Amino acid sequence: MKRRTAVVSSNLKRAINEVLARGANDPRIRGMITVTDVDITGDLKEAKVRVTVFPEEHESLTMHGLKAATGRIRREAMRRMRIKEMPSIRFVVDEGQKNQARVMELLAKARQEDEARQQSSPVDEQPDAEPAPDTDGGATT
Repeated sequence: MKRRTAVVSSNLKRAINEVLARGANDPRIRGMITVTDVDITGDLKEAKVRVTVFPEEHESLTMHGLKAATGRIRREAMRRMRIKEMPSIRFVVDEGQKNQARVMELLAKARQEDEARQQSSPVDEQPDAEPAPDTDGGATT
């Protein structure tokens, strides 16, 4: 990635996060929205903005709201960045973050199950028992 592209990407990410933090007028945009990454084409014409939405049940409706509010978000971000030519913006769900969250959930669940299994069935380890003493007094027959 060229330096200019990286700078514009970073600034756009910060500007969109600020715009979204101030709130949107669209009632469909709900939950906590985080811009996780911005991919910009080399000619700086298009930007793919990856977002996560929590809680996940608001994701679909929020994405519709973001797509409808793209023009306003783009104008406000442009004003914050003071950039001459603003790339077009396309919002997409960051599946990588969702997958990472699922893996972390599964690991935590497995750890809890292991701990529960260890607590419910403690290992009965006794030291090796010594041989029982000879009861007939050592007499051989």
